[in-house]
Amino acid sequence: MPEKIYVTGHVNPDTDSIAAAMGYAWCLRERDRVEAIAARAGAYNPQTAWLLKRLELEGPVLMTDASPRFEAVLRRINTVTPEQPLREAWSIAARADGVAPVVTEDGKPYGILNGFSLFDFLGKIVGPNPRSDIKISDILAMPCADMADTSVPKYQATAFIRDSLNRILRDQHNDFFIVDDTGHYLGICYQKDVLNPPRIKVVLVDHNEPRQSIGALEEAELIEILDHHRLGNPSTHTPIRFTVDVVGSTSTLVSEKIAEAGLYAPPALAGMMLGGLLADTLILTSPTTTERDKQAAERLARWAFTQKSPLRGETIQSFGTALLSAGAGLSTRDPKEIVGSDMKTYEAGGFRFAVAQVEVTDILTIGEHLPHIKEALDGMRESKAFDFTMLLITDVVRGTSRLLTSNPPQILDELPYPPLPDGTRQADGVVSRKKQLLPAVLGILEK
Repeated sequence: MPEKIYVTGHVNPDTDSIAAAMGYAWCLRERDRVEAIAARAGAYNPQTAWLLKRLELEGPVLMTDASPRFEAVLRRINTVTPEQPLREAWSIAARADGVAPVVTEDGKPYGILNGFSLFDFLGKIVGPNPRSDIKISDILAMPCADMADTSVPKYQATAFIRDSLNRILRDQHNDFFIVDDTGHYLGICYQKDVLNPPRIKVVLVDHNEPRQSIGALEEAELIEILDHHRLGNPSTHTPIRFTVDVVGSTSTLVSEKIAEAGLYAPPALAGMMLGGLLADTLILTSPTTTERDKQAAERLARWAFTQKSPLRGETIQSFGTALLSAGAGLSTRDPKEIVGSDMKTYEAGGFRFAVAQVEVTDILTIGEHLPHIKEALDGMRESKAFDFTMLLITDVVRGTSRLLTSNPPQILDELPYPPLPDGTRQADGVVSRKKQLLPAVLGILEK
């Protein structure tokens, strides 16, 4: 079977992170003929959920941890029932490393037949002094239930191997049942495979810093990174493909990869990537926007706005406006979601901190929501042990922002954003966390 490659964005994924994962997984399947699967490291934000529904697309699979699971070492070995004769199990064991699983009619594991269980049974019926009147044919006609080891441990396929390693090492068994979440038989695994499981192959998109990635990334095999952010990349054991470029969105880079391969994306998928691009560049008005982003937007629009597309009749501007409106607003969102749905963590100057961003269509309406948002921002800082947290509230219509900070160190008084009576700072013209806010914060902390 071909190895699976999971393409995943960062935790607290935004629309570009989801779109880039979907687009690049498709590109790898079409271009390289590999089994690439789009994954996500967290829940959708309202904008992404709206876009997936608008395009009638199924989103990436949820994968928050790269640690191997029991399903990675599963062997789907054929089974016998407890009532079947040993000869039926013998045929299976001869083809499956001397092991025959015994499973009841309703699909539940009963026991395992192997060399140890068979010799244990023979020892009981033959005794210390073997008799010549016991025929092999009689033994082969006996039911499997009589000689199966019924004490075999069971592990769920989706469980992490690391969580059961101590138990496995203490156990006297070399073979284990793998079951689904209802306890039904899926297969077996061998101890030697559990102790050396295959690493999950992972491609990171829209980020390269381990603290922003899925859990247990160090247990995976990282094979490629495709990103447009600052460097903070993990170390690797072998060389990998690494693309970090100065563009406004990772969806831009993915669209270029597709075009370079002589391919074009299906309309709905192209619309997804166009959504990621327009969301990250605020419909090509953000200071992060480059000429390549504009060319990519035209390319994706050409692929997406066809007669058979869910986006037929749209323009870049009309689609982008609807997209930003779907993700903007405070009144219908829980304050904890507001501060956590698009949050990234950083370390600099001895501080560990997080910067979140939320978009609104009218920044003048934030006053009534500030107390609850401030409480949620404080709660996030305390629960995750950050030194301080920040929330950039961006007005996508006026192209400006307000900055709210929880427990700011005194050094941040040097930020070039004047404080306001409501506890926020006025950040005129600031719309990009990556290119405007973060460099200002890091410049102060690291000087």
